[in-house]
Amino acid sequence: MGLKEQVVAIIFSFVFGALLSCLYNFNYKLLFNKRKIVKIIFNIIFIFDLVLIYFLVMRKINNAIIHPYFYLLIALGFFTFFNLTKKLRSLLKVLDIKENSKKDDQKCKD
Repeated sequence: MGLKEQVVAIIFSFVFGALLSCLYNFNYKLLFNKRKIVKIIFNIIFIFDLVLIYFLVMRKINNAIIHPYFYLLIALGFFTFFNLTKKLRSLLKVLDIKENSKKDDQKCKD
């Protein structure tokens, strides 16, 4: 594997970790549903799809040669963007609550 392929694979692994973090936070309700069967099905589909996408792209980049530092960069990308996307998710939840409360206030005035 050449230097160019390694650099592209390293950058992709970091970006994939960031994408994984975003998808994990935005699918939080589905991944932690109260119904056990829904939780298991969505967890399996979510993990299987993301692993498949990662290996397909890595196959295009460097014939799917995976080094341990690629996993490290996925984890680094995940934890780097986890707090950012978590704050974004809570911000979206606050905006949703404010919109619902405004609708409720209008109903009370009538």
